[in-house]
Amino acid sequence: MTGQQEPAGQRELAGRVALVAGATRGAGRAMAVELGRAGALVYVTGRTTRERVSEVGRPTETIEQTAELVTAAGGTGIAVPTDHLDPAQVKALTERIDREQGRLDVLVNSVWGGDRLIEFDTRLWDLDLEKGLRMFRLGIDTHVITGHYALPLLIRRPGGLVVEVTDGTAAFNRTYRENLCFDLTKNAPHRIAFGLAAELKEHGGTAVSLTPGFLRSEEMLDHFGVTEETWRDAVAQEPHFAIAESPALIARGVRALAADPAKERWSGQSLSSGQLAKEYDYTDTDGSRPDCFAYFEDVVFGGKEATADAYR
Repeated sequence: MTGQQEPAGQRELAGRVALVAGATRGAGRAMAVELGRAGALVYVTGRTTRERVSEVGRPTETIEQTAELVTAAGGTGIAVPTDHLDPAQVKALTERIDREQGRLDVLVNSVWGGDRLIEFDTRLWDLDLEKGLRMFRLGIDTHVITGHYALPLLIRRPGGLVVEVTDGTAAFNRTYRENLCFDLTKNAPHRIAFGLAAELKEHGGTAVSLTPGFLRSEEMLDHFGVTEETWRDAVAQEPHFAIAESPALIARGVRALAADPAKERWSGQSLSSGQLAKEYDYTDTDGSRPDCFAYFEDVVFGGKEATADAYR
């Protein structure tokens, strides 16, 4: 890639098959669409469909929409309603991919849907235990179940990629995330990727954990009462939102990883969208290259006198 806002006209992933688990909205949707833009056939999964709404409660975002966006971008999008906590459904999903394609080249494990459960600045003994345990189910169990059924298909060919999507790099998450259950849930994908890197090595596969920065997801934009076009209006409410990035930044990173013939060098590592943007020389949709975690390390936690613009 060059420094263009998007690698137009390239179909470097033509013939590849991807599964983006948790592709209903946010980073998952963007990653699925970007893989399609590169020419991949992408299975997109989630629980919200045009007929049924998941516990997240956002009916305007569906996996059918995501599949249509993948196809419109130049790939082939296939929506498969899947609850990744149900082993039988995940097994049926991977059997379908095997039956229809006979291969799986990229697994993006972006299942979550637990933001509504987080109680920040709340001690363990004061937490709503049901909410805390549900976070484990949504953010850890789903990833293990999905990997269990999908990886036998992915290891048939060398060069497979597994992306464990999380919140915060391993370095950033050394700072306590202000809720024990959330902290554990978002650190687990780093260890999953680390372990899978060891297990996939003999099969020529790569596993990484990957986090966006301060993500301008649909849910976050709604939280601040802004749109993608007016997002800077939210900086008055939350000054650190000035470093926010669109879902395209992490999506372009996944595309670059999937197409990189030397991606094994990343295996087992914790990566961020900003880090990959520098490495692969791409930008966000506005032409900037926000580095959220450098900003937080230097300015928010380190006390450096600088603005977010210096980290874009």
